Amino acid sequence: MRFVRTAVPVILVVSLCLESCRARRSADLFCGACRALVDELDWEISQVDPTKVIETGSYFLDEDGNPVATTIPYARSELFLIELLERVCGHMKEYGEYTDPDTHRHSYVRVLTRDGDRTDPPHTQFTEDITSRLKQACEKLAEEYEEEFLEFFSHESSDVKDRLCSKRTDLCDHPLHAHHDEL
Repeated sequence: MRFVRTAVPVILVVSLCLESCRARRSADLFCGACRALVDELDWEISQVDPTKVIETGSYFLDEDGNPVATTIPYARSELFLIELLERVCGHMKEYGEYTDPDTHRHSYVRVLTRDGDRTDPPHTQFTEDITSRLKQACEKLAEEYEEEFLEFFSHESSDVKDRLCSKRTDLCDHPLHAHHDEL
């Protein structure tokens, strides 16, 4: 009987710790997916010819009653950004899961360069399971926060990763302090 009385609290504590670890891992996954998604959107936008423009809605009439169209950079157009959000999560297959050796927190870093070369950052795992989970999280975020992504990326702005992933959506419980070099 004494064993049962001491085992039950220990089992409860272990259970709670495991649940806490799973919750932390899930939070790290969605935070990492948001940050990776922002990186990929930034890169894709940077690849579009800056002189390419698109005409947008004609809500105003000139003095002759003709609709006035405005032009905006194609890379910042809703049309391009929506198309981009639908396909960019495919790039998550190029990411690995970095585990901080001190905090055991997880983040996600590119392990394949844009040219397809593999890098092997220390403390980083690159498996199909990891990339699949990251891609699913990315797709969920792209759908759930589509309006926020469109709002932030329709205009050039700085510090989008922290403003969008930490402050606006609360996906990351801490601002990004470390700078990861783009591969």
